[in-house]
Amino acid sequence: MHSNSLYQEVILDHNRKPRNYGKLNPASHHAIGHNPLCGDRLDITLQVEDERISAVAFEGESCAICKASASMMTTAIKGKTRSDAEMLIAEFRELATGKLDINQPHHLGRLTVFSGIQDLPTRVKCAILPWHTLQAALNSVSNVSTEDTSNDLQAVSSQS
Repeated sequence: MHSNSLYQEVILDHNRKPRNYGKLNPASHHAIGHNPLCGDRLDITLQVEDERISAVAFEGESCAICKASASMMTTAIKGKTRSDAEMLIAEFRELATGKLDINQPHHLGRLTVFSGIQDLPTRVKCAILPWHTLQAALNSVSNVSTEDTSNDLQAVSSQS
């Protein structure tokens, strides 16, 4: 299967049937992410016990790319340690912005279907928003925006 059609297939599947959709109550960590340019808004809740993510959920209104990215992210980080999650956040950000060589060792697995997103600069933030919101939640920041000049997503903005 051509990588572009695999990408579309995965996006459509996770958009139709998002994994871990909903809200955890109680949650030990929580953040809301917002992309004012396209209107994506995500609410991510986590249960972190002994530095391990025992449960994760997301909900909100977002485009198919953002929802699929959030769905795959929650599947990838559930059961992982906080440091593993931070590593995945960094690698996914590099993947989406075209800085990660997917032929070199990495930990993204099936998430590499998003490698083509770098060719769609207007959609990069859609794919990264869930990861950025996860990082905020892990660091006890309650709200993040793709247009906030104090965050790492500005590097993406300048490329768009």
